[in-house]
Amino acid sequence: MKLVRLGERGREIPGVLNDDLTSVLDARPVTADFDSEFFSNGGLDRLHNAVRDGKLSQLRETDLRVGAPIFKPEKIICIGLNYRNHARESGMEVPKEPIIFMKAPNTLVGPNDDVLIPHKSLKTDWEIELAVVVRATATYLKTPEDGLKYVAGYAASNDVSEREFQLERGGQWDKGKSCATFNPLGPWLVTADEIPDPQQLQMFLEVNGQRMQNENTSDMIFSVSYLIWYVSQFMVLEPGDIINTGTPSGVGLGLQPPRYLKPGDEMRLGIEGLGEHCSRVVVTP
Repeated sequence: MKLVRLGERGREIPGVLNDDLTSVLDARPVTADFDSEFFSNGGLDRLHNAVRDGKLSQLRETDLRVGAPIFKPEKIICIGLNYRNHARESGMEVPKEPIIFMKAPNTLVGPNDDVLIPHKSLKTDWEIELAVVVRATATYLKTPEDGLKYVAGYAASNDVSEREFQLERGGQWDKGKSCATFNPLGPWLVTADEIPDPQQLQMFLEVNGQRMQNENTSDMIFSVSYLIWYVSQFMVLEPGDIINTGTPSGVGLGLQPPRYLKPGDEMRLGIEGLGEHCSRVVVTP
């Protein structure tokens, strides 16, 4: 299934995208939203059964804004330097263990919403990432092979980053990751059964039509399954939590000379099987 949320910000309607990718089934008879309660109470199975049994009607308004496919996750966990080529372009060693940092959950916006350049920012950067949504509570998983059992689905994420805030202002990376609108996500959440191997997905990101990132998730240092197991050793993963699994090479920081986003720029990105989105860059009012 492809889970989608349509409507004005804060008033999105949960739906299931039909196979034709043009029509949407109204999921409200099953759930008020795609949130932690939905995932923790067997919502995916109930929704699948409702779709299979033809119990959902077509949503009439399909020209609505596309929101983030998840509503108010408790946590957004990010993995740094998880692609070999990205670690090299950043001038950093390939990590021996996953680098974990947090991104404020209220950074989450729709896939085509504007991205705001923060006040006093000169180094706002792009990062295409495979996002994983957690299906069930995971804590102290026994083996790395257990990780994929806890995946609800996957989506294309843009882990927008302010490099000066992140790397030059002291402290942890979070301050360069948690500015408003810094996590466009979508356009859908594709359930795990439709993605048999998350380590074989082609991904890209373009700025103003120029392809900047073009790589495959096979270049990940730590796999999706390993990351879920690893993170569960340090914190409790809750249903609906999002894990951004790292970005490939081609970010603005790694260019010679570095290149950063400016007002009017347009980012288009996509991941194989997960759809595409496009964000315009504007200045924070």
